[in-house]
Parts: sequence; structure tokens; C-alpha cells
Amino acid sequence: MLSSLRHRSIPVCLVLALITTITISPALWADEPILKGDRLEYPEGVIVPRNLTEVEREYLEIHPIAPFRGRSTPPSGPVHCPAEYEPMGGILIAWEGFSTIQVQMAREITTTGDADLYVVLDSSSEQSSAASVLSAGGVDMSRVHYVVRTTDSVWIRDYGPRYIYEGQCRAIVDHTYNRPRYNDNDFPVGFSSYMNHAYYEIPLTHGGGNFHLDALGQGYATRLINNENPSLTEAQILAHWFNFQNLNVNLFTPFPTSVDSTQHIDMWVQVVGDNKVIVSDWPHQSGTTQDQICDNAASWFASRGFTVYRPPARTYGGTHYTFTNVVMCNDLVLIPSYTSVGVSSYNGTARAVWQNACPDKTIVQIPCEDIVGYAGVMHCIVMHIPRHLGGVNPTAYQKNLRGGETLNGNSTVEIRWISDDDEAVANVDLLLSTDGGNTYPTTIASATADDGSFMWTVPGNVNTGKGRIRVVTRDYDGHIGYDESDTDIIIGTPPCDGNRDGQVNLADYGILAECLFGPEISPDPASPYTESQCLLAYDLDDDGDVDLEDFGEFAAVLGNQ
Repeated sequence: MLSSLRHRSIPVCLVLALITTITISPALWADEPILKGDRLEYPEGVIVPRNLTEVEREYLEIHPIAPFRGRSTPPSGPVHCPAEYEPMGGILIAWEGFSTIQVQMAREITTTGDADLYVVLDSSSEQSSAASVLSAGGVDMSRVHYVVRTTDSVWIRDYGPRYIYEGQCRAIVDHTYNRPRYNDNDFPVGFSSYMNHAYYEIPLTHGGGNFHLDALGQGYATRLINNENPSLTEAQILAHWFNFQNLNVNLFTPFPTSVDSTQHIDMWVQVVGDNKVIVSDWPHQSGTTQDQICDNAASWFASRGFTVYRPPARTYGGTHYTFTNVVMCNDLVLIPSYTSVGVSSYNGTARAVWQNACPDKTIVQIPCEDIVGYAGVMHCIVMHIPRHLGGVNPTAYQKNLRGGETLNGNSTVEIRWISDDDEAVANVDLLLSTDGGNTYPTTIASATADDGSFMWTVPGNVNTGKGRIRVVTRDYDGHIGYDESDTDIIIGTPPCDGNRDGQVNLADYGILAECLFGPEISPDPASPYTESQCLLAYDLDDDGDVDLEDFGEFAAVLGNQ
């Protein structure tokens, strides 16, 4: 278990006070987390609802979730946040209850859905029993991967991991979970290590189900996010989503908690294409607050060019029954069905709406009566893992030295990168070009560890204005991929470029004149231009002196610019 830095420790006196103030019957303890020390523990077999329990609510009154402390910077490369209707490589679930529903989902995901299944389990013994259940349920076991790591609840949509692409590599953007479920909160950073994917921590507290997006850079959430981040303005919240996930996020009014205790947008919206969206309708409760919120959202989407599809929804017996909380996985859409007498008549209508919205996909209904009363359905218990973009070849993204830098000979510079593969990257080569990337004849490092960093001592005998770096990734099957500098790097003092600005122009002519007629010149007062630097830049005939012959060669170079 990773220790969490995102929650404050609780003084012993407050722990004792909490134990004293929380008085619940022994029967209720069987369905609630248990306070041990300064943390809540979630016994195996306890089904934790998606919403806060009473024990969690009282715990948070004296043990609030700490605001983010700024331990992460945004991705530096080009970022795309994939939508759920884009190609998926896998679906992630936590084996923490509702196994009957999960097995049915897993069977469809690993067959019709053409995706791998990642199953998170608390122990290797639990893995053995889960494997038996999955196999008996018709799951394609060749596509099942097990991640042994403790979690507290089944609601993995809310605690993550959330994926982006940085360049051609998958990476994780994690948030602080809005529940005091520490193992859940710590899971994404552990999964990043399991997958060897880059990890970024966005300074927002929320539940991931209150988030949808399309493939065109637009995101959608409710203003529950404002309440969860009281130290931030709405503009600051939106800026974080843009900086970390390259999304312009649009905020909607949340449902009243009396209708939906989570107030998450995934309970009534699902984006199904670049210009198609599903928004709940409320035929049995027309004119209610939730109906007005959905109607207003549907009009907003329509005004922006979306085709809007409206499956029915209903609150019945204190439960929010939704047909938008679904799992999209390549050519598959898993939608819920219900047996409740007040809702079962909607099953056929909902399927028809979905088939109309996604005519090229297979729509499969999964019985979800057993889970819906816990404030969530299928979308809430999965997390999407987008497809690796390189196919069988690994990919890389070079994080720095992409061009425009000036490097001094014999200095030490860090080369940074991230990588990705459909299986795993074995090692990395780092190469140097001095001709603008036409060739890479110089090996900086061979078969170095894929740990994302290498300290390079820049050669003292390289002087070029056309330096570039290439990162080559290699997997265990020998497949390779690479990324490299986009533009040239100045290394040392390139010939004719006396001021090392990457250009040969009249400014360099002035420096050459000083090299010819003055013992020492200083284009930058803080960095005197010495005789040796003059030789590097202007001894063009390699005779050990800067003289009129070099002046003539420089004039020819300048004339050809």
C-alpha cells in the first residue's frame, strides 16, 4: 500500500472524540467502514455505496480531505484526452462486489468488445477465486490481467486512473478522490507503476464519474466540482483541466441530492460521438428539477451542433434509475436493464434509443437491479484504458531537448522521456545527430534503463548548430519506436555562429572583426568571448588562427544565407 500524502493525519484526541460521537448499531457496522487508528478500513465483503456513508460523513467532519499541495506539474507535450467512444485497449474493474454483474460485463468486453480486462484484487488468493468465476462465466481468459493491490470499493470510475495521450504515449492524470477511502485514492499511482505509464497529479478533488468528454477537446461536469474545491475559483478549476488534460470543460447544474446523492454527470449524460450525446429524459416526472436540468442541457448540446438522444429515467422508491450510465468499448455498448415494476417497462425504449444513437454498435443489456440502489451502475465500476498507439511497436515522447536549446561542451544535461508499449519496454537507446537529424551516428547511451531520465555529459569536441537527440525504445520482442527533437539544438560553438543564436548574420560579422583585431571581445558582458571561442567559431580553415583567409570564408558563408 502506498502511504497517502493527500490526507491530513488526525490527532489522537480527535480519534477518541470521533469514536465517542459515532454511535451506530452493531447491525449498521456490518455495512459501514470501521475506524482503526486514524483511518477508516473497509472489511472484505462489505459493499460500500458510491455516495458517502454516514460513518464517512462524520469522519470527514473532523478529518477533511486536504487540499492539493502542488506536487505535480502538467504534461509538457501535446495532450489528447481520449473519449470513451475512441479505440480502447482495456477496461479496468475492482473485484469488490457485484461479481455477477462484472462477469457478464467481462464476457462481453473480452469478446464482442475486443478489449483486455484488468481485474484489481486485494490478494493472490482472491485472484484464484476470481479466475474461477470469470472462466465459468465465459470470459476470454487470454485477455484477463490481474493487478494485486488493495482497494476499498468497487467504484473505480470515481478514483481512477484517468488516461491521456502525451505525444504517442499513454499517461495518467490523477485527482484526489472525494471520499476518505485511502486505498482507492492511492490506486492510480500504483497502477501507473504497474503499467510503467507517466503519472501526473491534477490539483483537484472530485469523483471521476462527474466527468465526460468528447474527442474534440470539450469536457463536461456539474458544479459539484466547485463545492469540492472551495479554495479554487471556477476559472482556476477550469484552467487545471485545460492545463493537465487539454480540455475546455463546460459545467452544468447538478441534480438535487434527494434525486441523486452523487450529483455526478455520468448518471444522466453520455457522449457517444463527436457530435452525438445521450441525455436522460423524465417522462414520468416531467417538470421536476432533474427534468428541467436535463432539458436545458439537451438544448445546450443541440445549440452546439450535437444530435441529442433522450432515453427515459425515473426516480422510484428512492433510487435514481438511469439508462445513460453505460460502458462503451469499441463496437460494444453495455446498457442496464431493471426488474423494478416502476422502471422495467422502460427497458425496451432505452434499448431502442441506444440502437438509434449507435447503429454500428452491438447493444447488450445487463441486469443491474442489484447495483442501482447503491447510487451507481456499470459506468461507475469501470475505468477505460485507451489503446496503445504504436500497435506492436513501442512509442516514446521526448520531454526535453526538442529544439532551440544551447548546450555548452562538457556540461551535464538531463535527457527526459516517457514511453509506452502494448506489453512492456525493455530498454532505451539515446542517439545524437549533428546534421539536423539526417543521420544519428553517435550513441549517447545504449540499452539504458527505461526509467525516463539520463544524465548526459555533452562532448567538448562537438560544435554544431544542427544538433538533435533521438530516444529509441525497444520491447522484449525486439520491436522499436522512437521520438526525436523537432528542431535543431546548438551544441558548443558552431562554425561562423559567434554569438550562438542559431543564425549566421551581421552580428556574427562584428564578432569575427573583434576576433581578428582585438585580443578579447564580449558580446555578452557576463560571458567574455575568449580566444579559444574565436577559434571554435571562426578558424574555418583549421590552421590554428583566425585570419583574413577565415574572413573570406565567412563572407562566402554569409553571402549564401
